[in-house]
Amino acid sequence: MGTKIYSSYAQIDRELEILKIEKEISYQKIVFGVQKTKDSLAPKNIVKGIIGNYSPNIPGPYGKIISLLIPFVTKWMLKKRGR
Repeated sequence: MGTKIYSSYAQIDRELEILKIEKEISYQKIVFGVQKTKDSLAPKNIVKGIIGNYSPNIPGPYGKIISLLIPFVTKWMLKKRGR
């Protein structure tokens, strides 16, 4: 990227404002990525991901029933483990 030449302070101020907004957008993307990673590493999501991969292989309505029960069973297991 070459050196920019500005003809007024207004252009410099505008460029600085653009860079400030781009910096904030980049920061928010990082925050969102970290939160998304934390959510995906939650125990209920890990179990749901593992079982979810196998539930389509279960024929009929049983696969749907199992995928609906996963959040309740994991919450119950986590509460039982926390006692």
